[in-house]
Amino acid sequence: MTVMMLEAKHILITGGTGYLATSLVTQLQNIDCCITRLSRPGARFTPLTVKGQIQDIEGDVRDRAVWETALADVDVVLHLAAQTSVYVAEQNPLADLDSNVLPMLHLLEACRDKKICPTILFSGTATEVGWTANLPVSEDYSDHPITVYDLHKWIADKYLCHYARERIVNGVVLRLANVFGPGPKSSSAERGMLNMMIRKALRGETLTIYGDGNYIRDYIYVEDAARAFLDAAAAAEHLNGQYFVIGSGRGHTVAQAIHLVAERVERKTGRRARVMHVPLPASLSLIETRNFVADPARFIQATGWQAFVSLVEGIDRTIDYCLQDDERI
Repeated sequence: MTVMMLEAKHILITGGTGYLATSLVTQLQNIDCCITRLSRPGARFTPLTVKGQIQDIEGDVRDRAVWETALADVDVVLHLAAQTSVYVAEQNPLADLDSNVLPMLHLLEACRDKKICPTILFSGTATEVGWTANLPVSEDYSDHPITVYDLHKWIADKYLCHYARERIVNGVVLRLANVFGPGPKSSSAERGMLNMMIRKALRGETLTIYGDGNYIRDYIYVEDAARAFLDAAAAAEHLNGQYFVIGSGRGHTVAQAIHLVAERVERKTGRRARVMHVPLPASLSLIETRNFVADPARFIQATGWQAFVSLVEGIDRTIDYCLQDDERI
């Protein structure tokens, strides 16, 4: 198994209390490795039992000194911490630069100064490519970010790839499509839309669709996304300095996905949530009206990774997860 190649490694995960980080740690819990979860001050770490060691540290990734301390004896960095709101980024581009670009530079420069060369996996976003006229989207598609948020993620992406090609670090970027599935609630109201709809349906609330909802999305189950990071870490030397588009390779419209949520919740609970179409808000970002389906063939060929969980199965698993504890709803 790929994760066995991470035995005896020290793995630093930023955004350590987040959604994707939680799935990553779960997949590493039976591996004899050392895991350090780094999260912002005041964050709530979920207690987890692992075969190896796990330690939790608080710190602000915008602070260079935090990196100087956190990188001690680290072999692999999974850099997931980010400001994730498109709208917050538009309102305050300088703050978003500080949150989404400078931490990457602090990380890379700390590695240069300390003369260490860890493997760094960065969580990019599929929207870095911008408006997509043709589907599916592979790494051959030209990047034209159309939001401040995507521009800053793209810049951080390019910094990592540059430092990797210079052999200062080993680095790989995974640009993720729409991730969903069990785990902590997102700190951003704009993220985890499908999870949010599942929770609303379980509460008996109306599910709203903007416009006709015919915008195509590629929904990737969180465990599949997390496994992509572990596969990339294992093959990092071969993948060094590259970015990859990560998704299921299957497209569904937003309307199809939301109606499917209503159907699956009804099947599980006997109660069907109402689905209502509403006008597009005037403030809606253009990126929300894009169409996107990933072509992950290059990553599959390089690592053997596969997205195993279908949209229906993933929704069912997420419903079951939420029903286990009322606080998750």
